[in-house]
Amino acid sequence: MIRIGTITAKLAKRIAAARAILAASQDDLAAQSGVSKATIAAFELGQRQPYPSTLQKLRAALEAAGVQFIEPNGGGAGVRLRRNG
Repeated sequence: MIRIGTITAKLAKRIAAARAILAASQDDLAAQSGVSKATIAAFELGQRQPYPSTLQKLRAALEAAGVQFIEPNGGGAGVRLRRNG
């Protein structure tokens, strides 16, 4: 099996964490992003390196649903729900 790079593996974990925060399945994310469930599953398992445009679609769908991606700033990268108000 081909393993993706460390940075991309960390991003895959952030995508899975964002889905968990939203209680969204891979099917849900596929429907909202236009990315196939197979691609999402393979990415989250570390079996596939998505194209940058695919990553943008995933991130845009998750952000539209209320997820905020936290960039590494000494405390580490992560995700959280955006505050309302």
